[in-house]
Amino acid sequence: MRPWHQLDLPWVPGLDLRFHLGVDGISWPLVVLTALLTLLCCGYTLWRVPDGGSGRALAALLLVVEVGILGTFLALDLVLFFVFFEVVLLPMYAIIAGWGGVDRRRAARKFVLYTLLGSVLLLVGVFTVVAAAGTADLVALTGGAGLSRGTQLAAFTLLGLAFAVKSPLWPLHSWLPDAHTQAPTVGSVVLAGVLLKMGTYGLIRVAVGVAPQGARWAAPVLGVLAVAAILIGSLVCLAQDELKRLIAYSSVGHMGFVLLGIATLTATGIQAALIGNIAHGVITGLLFFLAGAVKDRTHTGALAELSGLRETAPRLAGLLAFAAVASLGLPGLAGFWGEAFAVIAAIQRGGALWTTLGVLAALGGALSAAYFLRLLRRVTHGRPSAVVSGLAPGLAGAELTAWAPLVLLALAVGLAPALVLGLAADPIDALLAVLR
Repeated sequence: MRPWHQLDLPWVPGLDLRFHLGVDGISWPLVVLTALLTLLCCGYTLWRVPDGGSGRALAALLLVVEVGILGTFLALDLVLFFVFFEVVLLPMYAIIAGWGGVDRRRAARKFVLYTLLGSVLLLVGVFTVVAAAGTADLVALTGGAGLSRGTQLAAFTLLGLAFAVKSPLWPLHSWLPDAHTQAPTVGSVVLAGVLLKMGTYGLIRVAVGVAPQGARWAAPVLGVLAVAAILIGSLVCLAQDELKRLIAYSSVGHMGFVLLGIATLTATGIQAALIGNIAHGVITGLLFFLAGAVKDRTHTGALAELSGLRETAPRLAGLLAFAAVASLGLPGLAGFWGEAFAVIAAIQRGGALWTTLGVLAALGGALSAAYFLRLLRRVTHGRPSAVVSGLAPGLAGAELTAWAPLVLLALAVGLAPALVLGLAADPIDALLAVLR
């Protein structure tokens, strides 16, 4: 792994730890996405402050979360990676507990408990690797750094479970719907848009890179769990009657495609994971912005009470329809490439297991189309309900300013996936070289 640009300074000389940051073709799209979504959320907060406290305090917490996420994507020292990974925990807890919905404190506690479980596993995994290798330098550790097979299997198990909690991978996902449902709009956008990517990025950069033998050993299990997340997430979405909760469960399914791509350990699969990460961040971030706008106007997220939105608020309904069809994987929009590449990668991997997983993942893609079309039918079609009938048809300038970049990115990445993948070929090849 050779970063384009890096900063390498002494940090804890006695333990040979360094403040080592760097960026390459794998991390730069996530860095840009994090900076963009945080900027949009801070601007949106200045316009609409959710109940619970000061808008400045909320913006400050969002900036602290940004520091932790950016540090995670840039860290090239394993201990520094762990520190940045943990920086996110308390400010995100405060955002959910301070500005969230009626049941916000329970959701925030659940988020913390699950994340702390992942943190303990990550800490033990980091200690296992650093103690065995004698270094925390991720550049030197990529490829295994002479770690024994047993150490790599143990390290990948610990690191993989830690990142699975953050991703989240089924069955470690149950914190996510509650956190999304109760979080304020900007909290949900950051949570879905970039915080979940810390888990999938860590799986690629740290777990696979540091313990390649463990990755090859665990790949079939990871693939099975990824497809289970796709199918179960889609089936649960078909039964959901609350707008934000449905979008939250859709994230479980979409991140399943990302994890399936990683599990194949192929160039096509890693590319699927990278573009799937970006597409999910852009589209689901937009979906949560729109869901928040609907709830702010109607004071409800119940699908049964939101019918007829296109009759009274056609612009809002049109944007919701655009985000939904982008999320279900319509060709020409960003959501298509990650899902398509993940299925292709699984089938190209060959063998009965991977072919079956590819077919089941394609079925999960069809189910995602079903639940998003169900969502649109219930929310935008039909006779306007009582809470919808009095809505003003226009959109605020602050809303258009926050949403327009995400709409344009969904189109741009869908039409030109090289915007995300064009510079990732060399680091992906370098990563795959250590797996051979």
